[in-house]
Amino acid sequence: MKQTDPAPGRMSVEVLAVHHWTDELFSFRTSRDPSFRFESGQFVMIGLEIEGRPVMRAYSIASPSWADELEFYSIKVADGELTSRLRSIEAGERLLIGRKATGTLVLSALRPGRTLYLLATGTGLAPFLALVREPEVYERFDHVVLAHGCRQEQDLSYHDLLSDIWPTDPELGPIISGKLLYFPTLTREPFINNGRLTDHIASGRLAAAHQLAPLNPDNDRVMICGSSDMLRDTRALLETKGFTEGSLSRPGDYVVERAFVDS
Repeated sequence: MKQTDPAPGRMSVEVLAVHHWTDELFSFRTSRDPSFRFESGQFVMIGLEIEGRPVMRAYSIASPSWADELEFYSIKVADGELTSRLRSIEAGERLLIGRKATGTLVLSALRPGRTLYLLATGTGLAPFLALVREPEVYERFDHVVLAHGCRQEQDLSYHDLLSDIWPTDPELGPIISGKLLYFPTLTREPFINNGRLTDHIASGRLAAAHQLAPLNPDNDRVMICGSSDMLRDTRALLETKGFTEGSLSRPGDYVVERAFVDS
């Protein structure tokens, strides 16, 4: 896929590696321009030039702010204007990327607390892959609970990294081991945890699974990223528990990311 010089506000980056997790999920790593700055948890516009025009979509950055490369996690949409082509990229090709990252899943949008809950479904996991590798997160919170809901076990793309590899990494392990608490759950096949994330929150199982006190706005903070139904139901559940939504201008008890890639 030949890319012309990017227009102002965009950069050209090289695809360094592509990994196909399943027939529906893939991730890819790109080079990072030294001038590109972002906060872990933010998203950026990425895309390709298709039929002479740039086609750009919002993608959460799955790599932490300190990483030398950028990583993205995506679904494959057969008839999507962008992902139908993006799914076929290979190392050595080039992508377009916006120069400005943004998004609400940042620490500054939350009030201080003791436990940070990161609630994701599907590829909504992406921004949290960055946040769980960000040292500042563990300076601000005693525990970080990453709950990831999927349909089938094969959809838990980063399971081994989250449960075994990153906690024992020589550099990352001492920072996150014992503080990062991973809770994968499935809805369509038997697993160690089964059911929707909202059910685990409402029943208290999510907190109890890690010997934590029931979810409470006095001490707990929440970030949410996933399907529109999951966002709606989780927000409603948190509101009934007294949580208030935060923003970049007014920090609160929870924040929601509404930028998705679905085409």
